[in-house]
Amino acid sequence: NDVKVNIKWVSAEDLEKDNRAGKHLAGIDGLLVPYGFGERGTEGKIRAIRYVRENKIPFFGICFGMQLAVVEFARNVVKLRDANSAEVKETPNNVIDLMEEQKGITEKGGTMRLGSYACTIKRGTKTYDTYKAVNITERHRHRYEFNNRFREQMAAAGMVFSGINPDKDLVEIIEIPNHPWFIACQFHPELKSRATKPHPLFREFVKACKKYNRYKKTNAGR
Repeated sequence: NDVKVNIKWVSAEDLEKDNRAGKHLAGIDGLLVPYGFGERGTEGKIRAIRYVRENKIPFFGICFGMQLAVVEFARNVVKLRDANSAEVKETPNNVIDLMEEQKGITEKGGTMRLGSYACTIKRGTKTYDTYKAVNITERHRHRYEFNNRFREQMAAAGMVFSGINPDKDLVEIIEIPNHPWFIACQFHPELKSRATKPHPLFREFVKACKKYNRYKKTNAGR
């Protein structure tokens, strides 16, 4: 993309103490919410995701970042106010839940969903435009997944499930079509990204941020 990426680190906990997301995210051209575990900082991340979704700023979520994007959409678009991940809090609307094969596991160790898995990309999506392919494989490291019980409801509200594991019908990639670039994935694209061959999701996210930066400069003062 012929740009230098300047990273602005934002503490999700600061966003929990002071919910003025615009203040903490001032000047950004895109938001990346990466992977993580547990409850710490989750509400701050959700506030940040809501801000960029509503203000049409490019967003990329990875693993836990995707899960919290689903929670944010469920709460504020689908209006399931108690929506959450079962990893954070048990509610009647756990749009993210423990995978079925994980529910009987007591010894955690190396028992996550690990390794490379197939994913089928939906044509006509930004994800398809990114990969230019229908069948891909990506590497995983997680226990929680999108709860398919909510898929129809979320789709009716505008969320697109652009990547699906064909073997277990698991949601691997989500996107919002009426947004410049809002894509999140359950897998870890950084594990297949190289300095001379960046992962297509990182490449296109940076391209979207570059485009947004130009848009801001063009429309400054209007």
